[in-house]
Amino acid sequence: MVDLFFYGTLRYVPLLELVLGRSGAGLDCAIATLADHAIYGVQDQIFPMIAQAEGETATGLLVRGLSKADLAALDYYEGGFDYALEPITVRLSEGESAAAQVYFPAPGQWQAGGLWDLEAWIAAAGALTLRAAEEVMSYQGRVSAEDMRKSFPSIRRRAAAWLTAQSRSEDPAHDLARDVAIKAHKRAYVNFFAMEEMDLSFRRYDGSMSPVVNRGVALVGRASVVLPYDPQRDEVLLVEQFRAATFIAGEKRPWMWEPVAGLIDPGESPEQAARREAMEEAGVTISRLEEVSQGYPYSGSSGEFIYIFVGVADLGDIRGGGGVAGENEDLRSEILSFDALMQGIDEHRYQDMPLITAALWLARHRERLRSQLR
Repeated sequence: MVDLFFYGTLRYVPLLELVLGRSGAGLDCAIATLADHAIYGVQDQIFPMIAQAEGETATGLLVRGLSKADLAALDYYEGGFDYALEPITVRLSEGESAAAQVYFPAPGQWQAGGLWDLEAWIAAAGALTLRAAEEVMSYQGRVSAEDMRKSFPSIRRRAAAWLTAQSRSEDPAHDLARDVAIKAHKRAYVNFFAMEEMDLSFRRYDGSMSPVVNRGVALVGRASVVLPYDPQRDEVLLVEQFRAATFIAGEKRPWMWEPVAGLIDPGESPEQAARREAMEEAGVTISRLEEVSQGYPYSGSSGEFIYIFVGVADLGDIRGGGGVAGENEDLRSEILSFDALMQGIDEHRYQDMPLITAALWLARHRERLRSQLR
């Protein structure tokens, strides 16, 4: 049996229960403090770290009698963040001391920010972390903690996308609790993208429930797509890049001409992502965004939700672009006239559906955008 001192996110009992895979009601817990230490937020992350700080006191939760299975689950979850157990002595509220262990970050792994507050974290990131942890822990025993850590930014994007989808109103014509029955749920694959499967039945239009069917879905997250348009010059900007997905599908022309596009990070709005991606991929500053559409590009197999914009910009002022080297992006851009774009659409030269959608919207609203210059 092991006694652990939790100072950070695992003080949040719903998260601790999820990681351990059991109710917290049976846990032997007590509030404890660790002298000469403080809890700091980690710069550019949503979790905290503990560090020595003379004269400070770190408050946390002491959990006694954790089993080998509990420790294996915690090692898997914390191991993904490059934390390791070290022995400490904590003080309980009654004044007595107790030996325990705590997960310390690897030296130099993280940059400390300001002092960390549990309640503020729960309000800002509790739900997101719970959803992400659910996906992480489903792969214990199948995927290493190290590989899981590499996938964690993508897992957080998917968690944010799931929460956004859950926040939308339910279809008044269907009661999900009554009209969909989940028999089994399997997380089949995780990397930059993820694959999930469900055995489920659904309410048919004659009122009966369907037979149990197996369905899989590719989960990506949410993405913003923006077609930069210069109404003064009547020109658009496209980017071209190699797309492995089309190559794997057998496409003979896997270098695709597209609008600027990218995944939306947690806490980022679709508009912010569109402006960021326009600068990263094409060196373009968007002065105004016009919303084209939002939805699922192919609901039969993908859970990706996209926001499509036309971005009003000065295409005579391009600074940088080309993508983010650390993300293995390699792009080139091309500026072409609106007429050339539409000719390419009519000749079926372009294969990217968000580009086609944005181009057709632009054809309908182009005169309005140009008239605003007069």
